[in-house]
Amino acid sequence: MASHEHTDDSSTTRWTQATVYPDMWVDPDDDPRETDAEPVGEHGLLLEYLRTYRLTLEMKCAGLDAEQMARRSVPPSTMSLLGLVRHLTEEERHFRRVMAGEDAPKLYRTDGDRDGDFNGALPDQAVVHDAWRQWRTETERTDRYLAGVTDLTTPNAGHCDLGPEPGGRLRLRDVLLAQIAEYARHCGHADLLRERIDGRVGQ
Repeated sequence: MASHEHTDDSSTTRWTQATVYPDMWVDPDDDPRETDAEPVGEHGLLLEYLRTYRLTLEMKCAGLDAEQMARRSVPPSTMSLLGLVRHLTEEERHFRRVMAGEDAPKLYRTDGDRDGDFNGALPDQAVVHDAWRQWRTETERTDRYLAGVTDLTTPNAGHCDLGPEPGGRLRLRDVLLAQIAEYARHCGHADLLRERIDGRVGQ
């Protein structure tokens, strides 16, 4: 077992900052995901879902130190919050690689270590800072692409290993929905990881 794995959670007590609903992360009035802006059309709605899930990931990691960010769930899993940040950074690059056809090679995964995004999530503050820096860089680049392409039937310009049958085409709607689903899935993991780290619960 790696030295940064932590299994002693006997002193962890469930808690929340919310005062209105005890199972919420924060009170509705304090939730930065809630805005008065109304998404326009399907494109706007999908971007809003992506924005919300990205922000949820940030919220689930807030206030943790490097050891907590790198703390793994339960053996034999290598999953950690830091690993999720690195993993979703790779997914942002994958999105640009597939849709925009950009030269965006993998940052953490290699042929020799397909789980490098999780395996390299070490309890080092420099690693944490770099992970967030890379993630924000990639999300900004994805957003620039999405701001300039509003037609959800736009076909992919790059290669996708998980694409349709040979000769088929992916559409922006397909890839964007897959990106949202990836965040949603891992935000569920983040809920459990965070609760195990310090007991904080949230929707």
